[in-house]
Amino acid sequence: MTDPAGDPIPVRVLYLAGSGRSGSTLITTVLGQLDGCFAAGELRYLWQRGIVDNRPCGCGEPFDSCPTWRAVRRTLGTPDAAGTPDALDAPDAAGIAARLRTRQRMRDLPALLRRAATGRRAVPPHPDDAVIAAIYQAIARQTGTPGNGPVVIVDSSKLPPYGALLRDLPGIDLRVLHLVRDPRGTTFSWRRRRGLDGAGDQKLMSRPPVWKAALLWRVWNAATVRLFGGDGPDRYLRIRYEDVVADPAGQLRRIASFAGLDPAGLPLDAAGRVTLAPTHSVAGNPSRHRTGAVPITDDAEWLRALPGRSYAVVTAVTLPLLRRFGYPVRRPVPPAAASSDPAVPASPESGSVVPPQPVSVPAPTKEG
Repeated sequence: MTDPAGDPIPVRVLYLAGSGRSGSTLITTVLGQLDGCFAAGELRYLWQRGIVDNRPCGCGEPFDSCPTWRAVRRTLGTPDAAGTPDALDAPDAAGIAARLRTRQRMRDLPALLRRAATGRRAVPPHPDDAVIAAIYQAIARQTGTPGNGPVVIVDSSKLPPYGALLRDLPGIDLRVLHLVRDPRGTTFSWRRRRGLDGAGDQKLMSRPPVWKAALLWRVWNAATVRLFGGDGPDRYLRIRYEDVVADPAGQLRRIASFAGLDPAGLPLDAAGRVTLAPTHSVAGNPSRHRTGAVPITDDAEWLRALPGRSYAVVTAVTLPLLRRFGYPVRRPVPPAAASSDPAVPASPESGSVVPPQPVSVPAPTKEG
């Protein structure tokens, strides 16, 4: 998108950062119901899961068949469903995906934080950055409505290094929503067996061991605070999953306003349910395919079902951040009845989109 002088207009990106299994897919899908918002899902996976593996879009269509993503890709010159580039110099999707994984390795995080602390680019520049920045401009051009102002893109990629990369790219106006959930709850959720794109998908989401899930929670949440916590209240907002399920209307309005969206259109009813239409999220939890009336309820099963040894391990690993984020050390008393996973809300009361089977089987993933 350009201004009257022909210069690119910065694209506003609401970046959901932190650890996985903290409710980011639900929040992304809800925000995607608002005018002027595009729920893109985990855009760092666009190159692998979308272009290379042709996995289902959030709308249920294979990525190559989704009209929205086909329009975006024509802008970039990436190959269409027949394998023919729509323009010259089609980006090397597989190469970009592989290089992004290398540029976001956990072992490189200390050096990344040192660079950021001294005012340098946290993620060293790379020729791929021009294509990565262009995808956000392309989305804004193809999904914006003339006369209604610029679109807000919700990117739920979560990894702090990718968020730091976006912040330093030209043409991106980044706002960071830091989602936090009790690490005992996220660890329990990680251990569930779940298809990458639903129950019928033979490719499963990753299931890290308890200690690793706890370590990831600690590292990525600490890094999010270090990288973005000092950016000011107009650039960084921290929200706890537990507060969202306790007060959906209040917290979702707060998030929408922070992103620069009008919260009046939030699809919430008096019973605490959200009515969801399909989005075009490129990757994320399989609940991104759900539509209809979906209740927002707490996933409290871990309070009863997480084994004592696992609880102790997670608590010990994450102790430095538990109190900072307002979580108790001792196991809270479980509520009267358990409910479902925050990333997969309770069964909707009306229809849902059932995604097609993936066209190809991708390599194992490290994040979900």
